[in-house]
Amino acid sequence: MWMTLHGAMASANNAHTLRTLDVEEIFVTHAKRLRDLIAAPQMLVAPGAYDGLTARLIAQAQFSCVYMTGAGTSCAYGYPDYGLLTMSEMVDNAGRIADAADVPVIADADNGYGNELNVYRTIRAYEKAGIAGVHLEDQVLPKRCGHLDDKELISEADYLAKIRAAADARRDQNFVIIARTDSRATLGLQAAADRCNAALEAGADVAFLEAPQTMEEVAAVPSMVCGPCLMNVVRNGKTPEVTFTQAASMGYALAIVPGLLFIQTMGACQQALAQMRAEDKHPQPLADLSPAQAFAIAGADAWEPRRHIYKTSPASAAPAQAAE
Repeated sequence: MWMTLHGAMASANNAHTLRTLDVEEIFVTHAKRLRDLIAAPQMLVAPGAYDGLTARLIAQAQFSCVYMTGAGTSCAYGYPDYGLLTMSEMVDNAGRIADAADVPVIADADNGYGNELNVYRTIRAYEKAGIAGVHLEDQVLPKRCGHLDDKELISEADYLAKIRAAADARRDQNFVIIARTDSRATLGLQAAADRCNAALEAGADVAFLEAPQTMEEVAAVPSMVCGPCLMNVVRNGKTPEVTFTQAASMGYALAIVPGLLFIQTMGACQQALAQMRAEDKHPQPLADLSPAQAFAIAGADAWEPRRHIYKTSPASAAPAQAAE
């Protein structure tokens, strides 16, 4: 993992000999790590981050993977999840999240932002941002959140062309392509499973059948799909509530939890603002931290030494050599 490599670099002779790990190295190690985590016997759980701070909090909570939520990213920009953000806006946010958390990041790539040519460029852009894998869906432009009504699909042929383009575009074969289909809502469960299987044959690594509508459907998906399956855990969405233990026992390899933090943030902010207005003063926060404590969570301990180490030159810091 990147953290292991970073630790090795930190043991160099002095600060001036440290080199920056380039983006491609970060991507390769994280992509391989993600692939290994998905293949492991224990189901992988990836909470959703929408910015660098939430990504850092997820890593500090000892989760081994971060999911960049498209819905949370849209809301952080001040928009609903209606496909209003561009590819570059999504990739920029993904890069900030990858920089903040030294764990693999799976990113929402929506529908690839166009046709198969756009998908090809999208995969290359997410790779350069340090992302370990993405999911691509089969909705038209503009897309909608998978747990809303009135979703529209592209044809299966166009969808599979996008998956083939995504698989071909990745420079590292460890980069994980997750094929998402929203076809359950309009075509039914069997047709959705068929699309998943076709996408896996076209080069996807994981299947993401969005929004099964009953517990029986949730349980049936892994047996209907011929490959690893992703479970989308959305509270108050189209899918009934499932525990992670239940999902693992059903055969899911991966679970993402996109809404946990950004919806929690909405509620906490609304509560704090209402409390401040009612109390006529700064209310007591849920996390009553000093500025220093807050900055520590955001990585101050790693940055503080850099305020001093670069002020000492290597020559003056090194012990004097004995005269020959």
